[in-house]
Amino acid sequence: MSRCFVDTNLFIRYLTNDDKHKADRVEKLLDSASDGTVQLVTNEMVIAEVVWVLESSYKLTAVSVAPLIRGILATPGLEVLNGGLVSRALEYYEGQNIDFIDGYIAAVMEKQGITELYSFDKKNISRLKLITRKEP
Repeated sequence: MSRCFVDTNLFIRYLTNDDKHKADRVEKLLDSASDGTVQLVTNEMVIAEVVWVLESSYKLTAVSVAPLIRGILATPGLEVLNGGLVSRALEYYEGQNIDFIDGYIAAVMEKQGITELYSFDKKNISRLKLITRKEP
């Protein structure tokens, strides 16, 4: 069985169905992953880009984006590297109304047992009670 990496644009085509022909091709690929013909791999950077594209180009909100990303995480035959961190980042992103990347940073900090963050970002980070923001 071959192991292949999946890039952002495949997820975008599939999730938005803005190009039906390409979306159908991605669906067939996902079916192949589900039946074990191919193993698909992606990572948190691709997921972050998917979030960014859905927000910026398709004007979706966190409430709409988070379930789509959870669907990616639950796709049979698709491994999302650092998927546990992505899942935790989604909780912060959706529940605390912060940027996905800030949610990911919080998830990494939590996993590493870090509670202090140097940042000039007062808006997003202040919503996370587990983090103490500091400025240099």
